[in-house]
Amino acid sequence: MTDTADTEYDEPPAGQATIVYLGSTAPHWDIRADFGEREPMDAFRDRVNARLLLLPPHDPQFRRNRERVNRDAERERIVVVWDLGYPEDEGAGA
Repeated sequence: MTDTADTEYDEPPAGQATIVYLGSTAPHWDIRADFGEREPMDAFRDRVNARLLLLPPHDPQFRRNRERVNRDAERERIVVVWDLGYPEDEGAGA
């Protein structure tokens, strides 16, 4: 069982996407494919847009949807870089 899990993580990423917060006016997000095959990256972009389209980062639903986007990216082996326009403190709230 451990070998199967290890081989999943040894595979190189299938692509990388940068998700940028554009500001308070809709559309709020720009999803850019940095590298990867076009079709899977376009499908990922569509799913991210469906989850984030009308959500600014301060909306309570954003946090849940961001986690869903991250899990989706992990399943697809896509590296996600978030640019919310401000530094994120991972230790905040602990």
